[in-house]
Amino acid sequence: MGPGCAFLDYDGDGELDIYAVNGHTLKPGAEVVETNRLFRNKGDGTFTDVSVAAAADDRGYGVGVTAADYDNDGDTDVFISNYGANVLYSNSADGRFRDHTIAAGVGDQRWGTGCTFLDIDNDGLLDLYVANYLDYTLDEPGKDLTPYVVAAGDTLRMDLRAYPSPDNFDGAADVLYRNVGDGTFVDVTEKAGVLNPDGKGMGVVGGDYDGDGFVDIFVANDQRANFLYRNGGDGTFTDMALIAGVGYSGDGRMEASMGADFGDYDNDGWLDLVVPNFQREPTSVYRNEGDGMFAYESSRSGIGRGSLAFVGWSTAFFDYDNDGFLDVFIANGHTLDNIELFDASATYPQRNQLFANRHDGTFQDVSDQVGPGMATSKVSRGAAFGDYDQDGDIDIFVVHSKKAADLLRNEGGHRAGHWLHVRVVGVTSNRDGIGARVEIQADGLKQIREIKAGSGLYGQNDLRATFGLGGKTQIDLLQVRWPSGVVDRIHNLPADQMVVVMEGEGCVVESQSEGGD
Repeated sequence: MGPGCAFLDYDGDGELDIYAVNGHTLKPGAEVVETNRLFRNKGDGTFTDVSVAAAADDRGYGVGVTAADYDNDGDTDVFISNYGANVLYSNSADGRFRDHTIAAGVGDQRWGTGCTFLDIDNDGLLDLYVANYLDYTLDEPGKDLTPYVVAAGDTLRMDLRAYPSPDNFDGAADVLYRNVGDGTFVDVTEKAGVLNPDGKGMGVVGGDYDGDGFVDIFVANDQRANFLYRNGGDGTFTDMALIAGVGYSGDGRMEASMGADFGDYDNDGWLDLVVPNFQREPTSVYRNEGDGMFAYESSRSGIGRGSLAFVGWSTAFFDYDNDGFLDVFIANGHTLDNIELFDASATYPQRNQLFANRHDGTFQDVSDQVGPGMATSKVSRGAAFGDYDQDGDIDIFVVHSKKAADLLRNEGGHRAGHWLHVRVVGVTSNRDGIGARVEIQADGLKQIREIKAGSGLYGQNDLRATFGLGGKTQIDLLQVRWPSGVVDRIHNLPADQMVVVMEGEGCVVESQSEGGD
């Protein structure tokens, strides 16, 4: 499976910190149990491990993470999905977290995977969606995840071992928690219409795909049809995946879907969708047609063919070169460490991929053109995206299976094009502005971003909206549509800065970046 990770600002100093989830052995009595890690950004390009000092070193079998200010008290809280009891850390604003799981009522004991904070009813309180993977109990007779010996003819090849397929297990229903507002959550899964035991959830992402002002939810399922829960605006959801065209591949097959992200890659004002899959299953690219339907664009986009040889995991739409069009990153790595014995064309470590947007609905694989950070092959899983060095371009933190993580510093984006960071602060809406739609117009170029918490595979990106501007040096219009319905508009902003927009008050802070080398 592999773990996730997140960029977050846990101490409110304006610098992006990193939370890395660590999975570990599930064998009882294991001598070494890895903990999750929290790294504080020192503001000079380096980080320090504050996991223990901040009391954020959970020892569960970690899978996913999402981070947001669920209690609207001004600091960032952290939720962790585990195999076993999930964990909610409440930020005490003194540099430490306290375990609020039991009091909040979110300590589900199943196999949690993708998770995200989102405001399903626009009441200003962040709710929580947690995907679950398999109905699996450790050491249950006949349902063991221990690799088994594969037969070769009439003999057993002791060197040929494989993990059981997810098809050997039942799925597990996801959970939707509604934030009550007093520090507790209530399970509304069945009431909201998202109780579906057929799923085998992996990545989760929220986004208003139909533009009605209410956040919808996409769940990538492993060897099951994906879910696209359309928010009815009345506290209930309807699975529209089959009707909308995102439940299956273009030829109607269920796939081993992994991560997922919403983003408007063609700048038409509608959120598109990217979903990596298993080897020989092309990454799914779904283009939003604006009428509730998606067109399957994997082949036309060029991403499908380019991803066939890989097992894709986390993904993101982001503008790596600041040209004003969203590119696509996919973290890759096989599940079997001996796959070469089964398939001479496959490898366990695999290179990650970066697909550059060519502005015509197609992408080009530029992985071998963007420096050594993308050149090595590893067994990657989760990834997080954010401008940790504040130089105006998006950097990437990638976690791998059984190897140290990589921090990939973007050295060219801020040189290639101008940019704008937008941080939103809710007043009536939730404080992080999750669910807010941010739009800019610059000399005829229109772009949108939605502020979202968890996305990709088990992880979370910087909550700030980042826009590449190419050669444009001024933003003619910056508009924020809040979940509350309030709309803020700011005109004539210079590029290459971070702005803070407070709900109902417009732009309250402008800060020029010093840039980076």
